[in-house]
Amino acid sequence: MLMRPFTAGRCLMGRLAPGDDLLEALEALVKEENVTSGQLQFIGALQKGALGYYDQGARQYRTITLDRHVEIAAGMGNVSLREGRPMVHAHLVLSDEEGRCWGGHLVPGNRVFACEFALLVLEGDPWTRHADDFTGLTLWR
Repeated sequence: MLMRPFTAGRCLMGRLAPGDDLLEALEALVKEENVTSGQLQFIGALQKGALGYYDQGARQYRTITLDRHVEIAAGMGNVSLREGRPMVHAHLVLSDEEGRCWGGHLVPGNRVFACEFALLVLEGDPWTRHADDFTGLTLWR
């Protein structure tokens, strides 16, 4: 197990603009605010959705595209450093008008209808992401 202590810092709450790409907007936020460590939550609705699924055997992401209006039933993630720059790593659950749900990794392609977020900035030595030989992923080290 890897673990590191952090102290809760400021909390930023806000709303993204309609039409924003969800991942691009969140990454722009952490870069503008110079956040190197954080905890992220978001809810809302999307004009269309996209999710990533990591195929462990093939060691690559597949994209699930939802070209329809969906709710963000749950969105959560973290902020750490990758190649010296802040990176958002998040997962989300999307639901349709009948309550069917899809879940996965936040990838580009999620077009915002309405989205509210809370970002808890964490103070401490930030985690950095590096290639992990066992999983093929970029993980904290």
